[in-house]
This record gives sequence, structure tokens and C-alpha cells, in this order.
Amino acid sequence: MISNCLLCHNARCTEVCGKIDPGSIIRSLYFDNEDAVINRLDGNIPCIECDGRCEKACVANVNIREIISGLNARKPEKKIINYDCLKTDFCGIPLENPFLLSSSVVASTYEMCARAFEMGWAGAAFKTVCLMDIVEASPRFAAIKGDNGRIIGFKNIEQLSDHTLAENLSIFRRLKDNYPGKFLLVSIMGRDDAEWAYLAEVMNDSGADALELNFSCPNMTEGNTGSDVGQIPELVEHYCRIVKEHSRLPFIAKLTPNISDIRESADAAIAGGADGVAAINTIKSLVEVDIDPTDGIYNASIGGYSGKAVKPIALRFITELSKDKNLADKHISGMGGIETWRDALEFIVLGADSVQITTAVMLYGYRIIDDLRDGMALYLAEHGFSSVKEIENSTIEGIVPTDELDRSYIIYPKFIREKCVGCQRCLVSCMDGGHQAISFVEGRPVLDASKCVGCHLCVLVCPRKAIVSSEIRVSKKRIRKQKRV
Repeated sequence: MISNCLLCHNARCTEVCGKIDPGSIIRSLYFDNEDAVINRLDGNIPCIECDGRCEKACVANVNIREIISGLNARKPEKKIINYDCLKTDFCGIPLENPFLLSSSVVASTYEMCARAFEMGWAGAAFKTVCLMDIVEASPRFAAIKGDNGRIIGFKNIEQLSDHTLAENLSIFRRLKDNYPGKFLLVSIMGRDDAEWAYLAEVMNDSGADALELNFSCPNMTEGNTGSDVGQIPELVEHYCRIVKEHSRLPFIAKLTPNISDIRESADAAIAGGADGVAAINTIKSLVEVDIDPTDGIYNASIGGYSGKAVKPIALRFITELSKDKNLADKHISGMGGIETWRDALEFIVLGADSVQITTAVMLYGYRIIDDLRDGMALYLAEHGFSSVKEIENSTIEGIVPTDELDRSYIIYPKFIREKCVGCQRCLVSCMDGGHQAISFVEGRPVLDASKCVGCHLCVLVCPRKAIVSSEIRVSKKRIRKQKRV
């Protein structure tokens, strides 16, 4: 299985193959990019008659030949990927693609940003610059893992840049001198009016293209900073006004998700002169609670939660921001749980103009940019779009409040009997968490349509994907009429 792959750096399977690059192929499939792999191979799949040296070298016993040979069934027309379709902008500043590193440890030194730029990232939001003495805790990360060991939720108590202001300014100038075509977004944070003003002013000639005001870090050790500010719209507006007075650069406000209505802070930022907003930063959380009473005192801390698990929450906030009329012509930079090009696409069609990524880079490296770019460019080509800007905000009108959902019909589940193995997971879930509409006859599920309400819990829990949506809408009026008869 692909999930067994360790995603090795300098993969041994690739080293011994000599014909294709199985390491990058498996990685692309891992990140939901099958179309790009098939396009890259263009029918050249030598694995069918191979001696299996890649599998002998694999340290995880992955069935590499079986996985890659399985792609032979699909032979779509070869497409030449034109990356020009990914070009966009950030507050009018050109971007070669919408993919940016977000302000964090992944964009905290010259060498790291330079390596990312050379690998294809359009730009970076440099780790937040401040005038504080930053002392980090060790260790400072924790994680929630899925059944296959893959990290789905990530907690950090990482703080701001621990470089001096002079060191950071030197980094910015070097980056802009050596990578003039890359976008440099510098995150800043002050503790009071004077610090916000000073940082905004000193960045004018630093090489930064734009600023991101950090009103959202949940890990600050000093009061009146980070999310403490972002939760108070009046302070957001106040500090934005100060930056507007002292900066010649466009700037956006990075908003906290640790708030009930993100639009209040967004509107305050725009009122203060911001050119856009970024969302979301990490969500306050507690991971790995010690339940062993014999350990003595356990030193734990609430920190910021990120990774795949927060994407649904991030998409909710992006939707709310996109529907905010005060942001109609403002830049929205989306982040939160993005790993694949499909994840990024969801943010863009809901209204994000650019996307920022940290956790996936921490877990898998800058190399994910290959699949982000290939996957997005192929999607645009296959659907007849010449620019990523054509799909921005394209599905936002389809997101409606729950009270506006069409409740006049039921979509029943459909059982694919040849895939069913008789585990009865659907029966258990429907009996104890649904509407008792499933029974088993001769080892296979049978639906009682008179009880089924079309909730699709069974579709979600089936481990073999043997239950799908029937895609047939049945009128509730017709159902009620049949029941009366």
C-alpha cells in the first residue's frame, strides 16, 4: 500500500531503478496526484517486466511494481504542463504561482528560503520579526496520528524569530538581491504603538515586498501580543492604522481563529488600512495529556494546532471572509491544513487569492511544491482554464447556511455487493448511530428504504468503499405518499 511508503529522501528505490523515479512517483500518489504521474510517465511503465530491484532496496517493503503497474490501465493524452497558468498576484505584486511558505520555522533563515525558492515556491512569509528576546522551549511539538501512522493534527508552541532585527534585515536584502523574482512577505509584531511604528518604518527599505501583521500567534509569552490582540477588533484597527502611517508597503493582517466571528477582526483591519487578510493561524489546543498518576508533575502547555485536521475549520473561515463585502477587492491569503493541490484548490475556489503552507512542509519538506504545481496546472488544463485567477471564488455562492439547504428530497445509499466483505460496520453504525435501516441477509447488507433518511453515515464508515451515494434524489412528498398507501 502507498500509505506504507516512508517517503524517503534520496530514496533507495530510485537509486537502483535506472529507468524511472519510483520514489517521486509513489510520493505523488501519496499526495493525491495520480494524473500528474500518468502524464509524467506517458505510457512508459517498465515495472511490468522488471526484476524488482526497487522492492529489494525498499526499506518499507512497499509493493512498488504493483502500484506503478496499476497505472497502466489509464492512458490519457499527454499534456505539456504550462506553469504560466498558475501566475497570480499578491496585492498587485506578481506571483509565479499561488504557493507561499507561511510565517514559521520553514521560512526563518536565508538558506531555507533560498532552497525553497529554487525548488519552485513563489515566495515566503518570513518568520515574525519582533523586538523581543525569544527563548524557545524544548521539545515544543506534539501530534495526533491516524491509524496508518500519518500525522493528521500537529501542535506547536513555537514563537517568533530568534534572530536580531539587524540579522533579519540582512537576510531580507540578500534574498531580494539574489531572488528578485520571488515574493518576500515579512511578518512583524510589536508590543506597543512605538514598536509597531518602528518595525513598519524600518521595513520600507529592507527588501520586503509586503508586510503581514501578526495578530494571531497563540503562543506568546508576553501580554498584548499575538492572538490577544487579534481577539480585540479595536486593537487590530488601531495597530493597522499605525502601520499604514509608517509603511510604504502593502500589508495584510493575519487573523486568529480563536474567536467567534473572524469578520469583526477582518473588517477592523480593513478600516485601519490593511490591503487584505490572512487566515487561519493555529488553533489553541492541548495534545498528549498525561494520565499516569505515578509520574509526578507533568509539564504540559496549550499551543497552536495545525495540520490536516484543521482544514475544515480554515475553510469555514475563508468562506466567511469571502462573503464579507468589506473584503470584496482585498487580498485573502488562505492557510490551514493544506497538503495537496486539491486542498489548495478548495481554498482558492472559496475565495483565497494565495495559499500559505507550513505543517506539510515540516512533515514532508519543500519538495511538495512539485505536486502542488503539477496537480494544479493539470487541473486547470483539463478543465479549460487558462489562469488560476479564473477559478478564484468560483464556488462560494454554493456555500449556504444550513437553514437554506434543500430538504425536499432524500438520496439513498447504494451497496456495491462485489466489494462488500460482510464486516457489518454499516449495520453497527446504522443501528447505534443512525435509523436502524440496515439489516444483513446472507452476509450482505439490505436497505429498508422506509426507515432510511439518507444521512449517509454508512457511506462514511464502510472500510471497503462498498457503499456510495446513489445520486438519485427521491422526493420526500413521494415517500410520504407511498407510506400512506
